Amino acid sequence: PRATDHIGEMAQLIVDLERNGLAYQSEEGSWYFSVSKKEGYGTRLVQLDPEQLKKGASSETGGGGAQRATAGSGVMDADEYDAEKEGVRDFCLWKAYKPEFDREDAIWDPVVEVEGGEAREIGRGRPGWHLECSAMARKYLGDTIDLHAGGVDLKFPHHENEIAQSEGANCAPFCNCWVHNGFVNIGDEKMSKSKGNFLTLRGACPTSDDVRAYRYLVASSQYRNPLSFTDAALGAAKGALKRLDRAKATIGDALSKGGDNLDSTGESDIVAAVEKELANFEVAIADDLSMPRASASLFSIVKLAEKEFKRVTKAAKDADGNESDVVPPSDLAGLASVLKALDKMDKVFGIYYDVPKLKGEESDEDGANEGEDGVLSVPNDVMDLVAQRSAAKDAKDWELADSLRSKITELGFSVKDVKGGDPIVSKV
Repeated sequence: PRATDHIGEMAQLIVDLERNGLAYQSEEGSWYFSVSKKEGYGTRLVQLDPEQLKKGASSETGGGGAQRATAGSGVMDADEYDAEKEGVRDFCLWKAYKPEFDREDAIWDPVVEVEGGEAREIGRGRPGWHLECSAMARKYLGDTIDLHAGGVDLKFPHHENEIAQSEGANCAPFCNCWVHNGFVNIGDEKMSKSKGNFLTLRGACPTSDDVRAYRYLVASSQYRNPLSFTDAALGAAKGALKRLDRAKATIGDALSKGGDNLDSTGESDIVAAVEKELANFEVAIADDLSMPRASASLFSIVKLAEKEFKRVTKAAKDADGNESDVVPPSDLAGLASVLKALDKMDKVFGIYYDVPKLKGEESDEDGANEGEDGVLSVPNDVMDLVAQRSAAKDAKDWELADSLRSKITELGFSVKDVKGGDPIVSKV
């Protein structure tokens, strides 16, 4: 659904807030949420000090209505500045049209029908940053939703304002469970275009193995913490996947050869250990999605199978040349339980799958795009674009750099930036 298709719902939310004494219209025609009238504002997801917040807001507005500028830019914050605001902390619900700021094709003039059939005009303008989320959530999900996710940087003001709007209009709890994820860092720095360390998934993961490894890296991390993306981290994830793939393939081969012995009624230490790790896995998932602990349970189960294969291999070596010794059979029932557990855990991790071939990967595999020495041959026009993009980045012309990256992608190649080195060019 598009936010622009729900202007009527946004206007209705404003009317509901006004009815409940939480919204007002300023002299210039904008609508604001009255923060001082909403008990508990700014304390649901963060713990704000109202007095400090007032001082900060007062200094930003100059104490006398001076227009606030975005840090370091000198650009007026048209949405939050209004000399007629009742409180410096009040946030914008609907911004009145200003020809010096607004586009004519992004302005609406909604009318809401209130009790008794009376028409209530909101005024010509556009919605504030937070309004659309509350209005659309109410329409499609109801007054109270179960789960709301977002980046940790959205806790305040966006999500706190969502809570205030929704609960103020609906007179009901807005959300039962909030999930805020940490940033993706490139090394020790937050990924951002302004720092020149911005990566796309296609550029960072040019092969199918890279895609699976990145998926595992994310799925096995604690979502609330920053995710550090490095070559070493991706390499470790690849190693973990190779071990998982090898274990599953080896177990499958043993079970297919074991045949009739699979349904052995004998006791299995492996089965009991698997059940214990599955219980640990479920406890970890239920504990704020503790995926590092869940991953530890996954590999504890893999280790059970690996130890069983080592036991049988050692027994076979010890019996070599001594016909009187009998090699103990594999614990097929135990291995079957391991395989079943891996499949169950994979419903959460989602790592046992074949990545769809990306355009150009098939030709890479048969060497059609490689030179005689096995090194990928990159056309001169692509390398020229890569050089131009590097120059644009050095000049901090991010728009041009993004445009050049798009042209490189259209030609079937990706660029991966390397801090302190030349960019890596590969097929996509």
